[in-house]
Amino acid sequence: MTMPDQASTSASALEIVTVACLSDNYAYLVKGPDGVAVIDAPEAAPIIDALEARGWTPAVVMITHHHHDHVGGIKALRDRYGCTVMGPKAEADKIAAQGEALDMELEPGFEGGTGAGRCQVLAVPGHTLGHIAFYYPEGGALFTADSLMALGCGRLFEGTPAMMWQSLTSLAALPDEIMVYSGHEYTQSNAAFALSIDPDNAALQRRTKEIAQARVKNAPTVPVALGVEKATNPFLRAGDAEMKKTLGMEGVADVEVFAHIRSAKDRF
Repeated sequence: MTMPDQASTSASALEIVTVACLSDNYAYLVKGPDGVAVIDAPEAAPIIDALEARGWTPAVVMITHHHHDHVGGIKALRDRYGCTVMGPKAEADKIAAQGEALDMELEPGFEGGTGAGRCQVLAVPGHTLGHIAFYYPEGGALFTADSLMALGCGRLFEGTPAMMWQSLTSLAALPDEIMVYSGHEYTQSNAAFALSIDPDNAALQRRTKEIAQARVKNAPTVPVALGVEKATNPFLRAGDAEMKKTLGMEGVADVEVFAHIRSAKDRF
């Protein structure tokens, strides 16, 4: 059952609305000095409802990767609002193959917008080969979809452990106060796995309780501060000496520890 649209949050001068789509996806509305953007489009109806409820008209739809549960609403949004659809150049053909063509193909390093609305395109391959993230440095927001996820990371459908570890390492280098908006409500199951391999992490124990309380109320568990992720997300902690000790992998290369954790999660 589709979860209800959630209340808006504020990241600096950005107003960000979390929109629940499909069974467990999130799209985001981002209102800043340059107008309104939709980030990912799993399905059109709840996004349109959230826009209409606020009297907002999107100028752009920004896509992170080609999977259907992130692009399925593109056509309906473009038809209704005449908005420009942007997404990863590396996955343009795969998006077009689903009948959801891009108007503008983005490459990592591109940026646009002003003030809090300035957005940078980051390369985060691993889940898919051309996956990108959208980073608003002045707005304090990072939209990671299925790369870095709350207490997790995306499955490696196309990329390698080395690709994903590099992607996560690059994201972890951003400021701790940045708020991370990921693409799915997987946090409670991710927390169960995290506790299974990192049971003595007090910060993780506290966070798991907070997540359970939020889900009882059907409230989203994202966004979350990047610093909280760095303290609790086992995938970000693959290079941490304490995590390696807990796993009995002291002296093992960081990427190999990450690959071990990802493989364990796949079997969990």
